[in-house]
Amino acid sequence: MDRNLALEAVRITEAAALASARLMGRGDIEATDRAGAEAMLRTFQSIAINGIIVIGDSDGQEDGLLPVGARVGNGTGPELDVALDPLEGAAICATGGYNALSIIAIAERGGFLRCPEMYMDKIAVGPEARGLVSLDRTPTENLRTVAEARGVYVADLTVAILDRPRHEKLIEEVRRAGARVRLLRDGDVAAAMATTNPESGIDILMGSGGSRQGILTAAALRCAAGDMQARLRPRNEEDTERARDMGLRDLDKLYEIEEMASGSVMFAGTGVTNGDYLDGVRFFRGGGATNSVVMRSRTHTVRFLRSVHRFDLKPDY
Repeated sequence: MDRNLALEAVRITEAAALASARLMGRGDIEATDRAGAEAMLRTFQSIAINGIIVIGDSDGQEDGLLPVGARVGNGTGPELDVALDPLEGAAICATGGYNALSIIAIAERGGFLRCPEMYMDKIAVGPEARGLVSLDRTPTENLRTVAEARGVYVADLTVAILDRPRHEKLIEEVRRAGARVRLLRDGDVAAAMATTNPESGIDILMGSGGSRQGILTAAALRCAAGDMQARLRPRNEEDTERARDMGLRDLDKLYEIEEMASGSVMFAGTGVTNGDYLDGVRFFRGGGATNSVVMRSRTHTVRFLRSVHRFDLKPDY
């Protein structure tokens, strides 16, 4: 893939972030989510790729503007797989919360694990703990391993966990081991990305969340030299059948990061609200400002962009 494509992708996430941010804090989750999707779809039309969405804003449902199977781009460029979320954390944005992002990952055909939307157990770490953690170990064992790799005490570690009833035992064990806990309302993609930044204050992400977010997280961490493991977690027979229909027979399989996002991968993300990894959108007279990241797996290059957008010159935003 042309490395300039990553900078084209960030134009898409910037447009989606600016559109969603205009509705930040107004309480309308659906409108906030749709604004980002509409802006993303519109901007995609100017990008020279022949893309097919494999992780989209809906799982084959009629109400999604960017559903799985849809084609994006102007059709003149390379054939690529696209994973996206116009607004990861729609409820966060609608209530003025923390860690909402607009994100896109692009890979060569077959580069992303195809799986239905369901729960997924995850563990994510930064480069220092790459190759050292496993979902087959207990949380306590993983915490001790990461602490040793970083040359700190377990008590110095901070673990990001979604604040859900299903995580009650996990949270208890992490606290009992002596680590600190950052409970997340939503936004586990941003928190996982933050593990690659030593200044973020987040060392590990643990727990279960959406599989769509899991694939996007794997793409980001591959580009940033982090690490991740995941395992699908069907909630019922319907989840199990949907997974089997997509060719996933072994639902106990432990997926390594390269199995979720393989080959040459590019990732772009723009903050919608302030978060652990990126700042949110700021508006001023006649324009707005965004904070984005652009990454490539081939070189582990990570570029942070602070952009100023003038709406009088580019009113599409």
